[in-house]
Amino acid sequence: MKHSHFLLLFHVLAWVCISPFGLTAQTANRPNVLMISLDDLNDWIEPMGGHPQALTPNLASFANEAITFQNAYCASPSCNPSRVALMTGKAPYVTGLYTNPQIWRHILLEETTLPEYFKQAGYWTGGAGKLFHNNMPDPRSWNEYYPSLIQHFPYYYLPDIDPVTGRKVFRRQDNEILEDDPKGIRFNMPYWKGSYIAFDWAPLPYETEETGDYASAKWVIDQLDRKHDKPFFLGCGIYRPHLPLYVPQEYFDKFPIEEIQLPKTLAGDLEDIPEAGREIATTRDRHKNVIEAGQWKQAVQGYLASINFADDLTGRVLDALARSDYANNTIVIVFSDHGWQLGEKEHWQKHALWENLIKSVLMIKVPDGLLSESAINRKGSDSYRNVSLIDIFPTLTELSSLPAKKGVMGQSLVPLLENPNDQTWNYPIISTLNDNHFSIRKENWHYILYNGEEEELYDLEKDPEEWRNLAGKSEYAEVIQELKQHIPSERKAFVKTKPIRWAEVLSGETKFYE
Repeated sequence: MKHSHFLLLFHVLAWVCISPFGLTAQTANRPNVLMISLDDLNDWIEPMGGHPQALTPNLASFANEAITFQNAYCASPSCNPSRVALMTGKAPYVTGLYTNPQIWRHILLEETTLPEYFKQAGYWTGGAGKLFHNNMPDPRSWNEYYPSLIQHFPYYYLPDIDPVTGRKVFRRQDNEILEDDPKGIRFNMPYWKGSYIAFDWAPLPYETEETGDYASAKWVIDQLDRKHDKPFFLGCGIYRPHLPLYVPQEYFDKFPIEEIQLPKTLAGDLEDIPEAGREIATTRDRHKNVIEAGQWKQAVQGYLASINFADDLTGRVLDALARSDYANNTIVIVFSDHGWQLGEKEHWQKHALWENLIKSVLMIKVPDGLLSESAINRKGSDSYRNVSLIDIFPTLTELSSLPAKKGVMGQSLVPLLENPNDQTWNYPIISTLNDNHFSIRKENWHYILYNGEEEELYDLEKDPEEWRNLAGKSEYAEVIQELKQHIPSERKAFVKTKPIRWAEVLSGETKFYE
């Protein structure tokens, strides 16, 4: 037997042996799970009302069957730490996984992920698209993955300039498997003249069925159409509305540029923001560049179009579930990994701790029979209690009657699925940016602490746009002191990872981190 094959067999046997469920787990009557991830989606969807022009009919329809959490927050406003926290049930300050460039599996070698936990319990697990951030889809978490167990994306489109006409054109780029690439695939948009080339928006001259997101959604639909002899845990990662905002022309056409409404902003909004916050907001001068180029409305148009595109694909997946044999015994979770800003506080990305960046989409539909009879009548309700995406892990294990994962953080949301606005629910929500900035959301208060020194405080009931920083005002000193005590005093240090060669992994010679 080849050495690499022996190692693979050894790891498979090891995972079986450490499984808390063993090989005799009874799974036949357990519910299925369908998770749909929407990348970089803020609250600009109809069920949350974040933008008056949003068109999300499929999410609006789904909201009539689900509980929509109006105040759900990510563990960190960055793809990698947010998704790792959700998939492990552990916060960044516990794992040491704080940023996008870190290779999460190299740090968390022994960590059992959410799909892996269900796989160990006897579920068939399958996924497509972007569910984890980088370093492959994590092969040990899945039985099957599209396009493969080592690729997130089948292909994508890059802009180019036609040398004859000088107009923007698009070329399809197939992903390559590169041993030396720390992400396992080449999906790193290059920089051009000091700017992230993916910071762009334009209609694609292609049909929806020619996009990579459609290919991912179609694969998930195909799995719903097939016969399963085990309960399944199925993940569908839709990349839009992540940059670049490239979707087919038909979605742009729904939002005429002359009718576009810009997000609410306040002149001089940064004046009462501490220096660290201002530096975050104005990084790379994106707001200045957008204004000078006269592209603010075009950017908003591209974001709205991309949301509508993502809603379209979400609807196709939900329709496939509805007509399948699994419609009545599948838990459905729709979520986004964090929010995004389009000029609020002169900020044009994620990577900040303000409300519309840490706020995420979270909608959960539970089939009849898993909750009490009174809970059935609460379908279509909104919950305004503060919750975290980390709460998803314990929620799914409880709903599926699986033992709780050891060391998991967060709270099961089952009490809120029973009673969406249970007044006894009052857990503080902690979000981090890198390893030195923290946000605390509790009741109507939002507190931000930069580098252990500079502060922001907002009363979101009176100031939902966060235009008036109350930090430094003596009458709020006690509020700040109460919120500040929730910032974790013990935090795992940032772990620096480095690129690897997969041949070294198989030989056992690779040191993953420094």
